[in-house]
Parts: sequence; C-alpha cells; structure tokens
Amino acid sequence: MRLIDDNLIEKESLKIKVWIDFVCPYCLLGKKVLEEAASGLNVDIEMMPFELRAYPTPTLRPEDDYLPSAWKHGVYPAAEQLGIPIKLPSISPQPYTRDAFIVLQYAKEQGVGNEYADAMLRAFFQQDRDVGDLVVIKEVAASAGLQIEPIEESLKSPINSQRHDKELEYASRIGIRAVPSMAIGNTLYSGMLDAQKLRGIILSNMPVE
Repeated sequence: MRLIDDNLIEKESLKIKVWIDFVCPYCLLGKKVLEEAASGLNVDIEMMPFELRAYPTPTLRPEDDYLPSAWKHGVYPAAEQLGIPIKLPSISPQPYTRDAFIVLQYAKEQGVGNEYADAMLRAFFQQDRDVGDLVVIKEVAASAGLQIEPIEESLKSPINSQRHDKELEYASRIGIRAVPSMAIGNTLYSGMLDAQKLRGIILSNMPVE
C-alpha cells in the first residue's frame, strides 16, 4: 500500500476508485469482493481504466503455457473459494481493451459505469466473448442499459479518448502497476483483499458525519 493525494475523500460518501482491465480475471473476482465488503455502506465506487497490454504490445494467448498455468494455480482456486463462475476465455490472442474503455467513459457519463464494467468482465470471463469487438461492445453496453446509437459516436469522440488517456496518465502518476488496485481514502491498495479486511478498511475511512 502507498499513500497518494488526499483529494479522494468526499464528505457525502466515501470515494473508492478501482483500476481494472477487462482481460484480468482478478478484476472480476476483486469487484465482487469489494461489492460484498461495501454492502450497505455509503460509498461511491468508480471504475478506472488500466490497460495491461496497450497496442501494439502483444497480448496473451490461451494456447501458450502461461495462461493455463496461471489459471490452474491461481484464478480457478480463488474463484472457487469465492463461489464465482469463471473460465479461461478461448479468444486468441486476447483482445485489446482501449475501445471498451473509451465506451466506459460514456457509461460513466450516463451513470452506469459500474454496471457496464461488470457486464464487460462477465462477457469475457463467463461468456467467452471478444470484448475488443465493436459488435460485442455494443451488445454488452446495451445490456448495461446504454443506448446503442451513441456508442460509435463515443468511440470517435476525441473528448472520450482524451478522458481515457488522462485517466491512464493519472494511474501512472500515482503508481498503479497492477490490477485490481483500489484507492480508499488516501491510500492505494493493490491486489485482492479479504472481504472482511476490506470492509474494515472502508469503515475506518468513512467520513465523520
């Protein structure tokens, strides 16, 4: 954990920023743990982008040794313990996520950023869908309550692209190196935390009324 700038706490609710990538299975698992830990509390959770492998960096392939081994020894045991269905996607190579993240900007603007992020993670890790494909992105966005027509416009929007790049720059500036990572209060936590421990951290950072 590392201290970061202290402007993340709001008086009305506790602001929690969560950095994810749609091709990271621990982001699906960690999101569910956070939701359980924050249940019933006055928190404002915002999904933030972090591209693990931005274009043109090659993305991972499920037929290579790394992914099956990482899933066998890490992802599947963690998912089983949490009771979350998940499977190694067959898409090869894994998709780039910039387009999906640019639509996240539109989703956050419409007030359904969390729903969109959840649907996108489930599409990849539970439905084996290519979240880099525009048709899939549109369908996932629609399932989260977004209108399909503005999605192509949002992808072409220099404003959304600039917002995305600005958020990536912010992640780099505060030292995000892996996902999931969370900023709770003025402290940054990386990796998955136990739900009970995470709830304690949240409670200790709740604004005093």
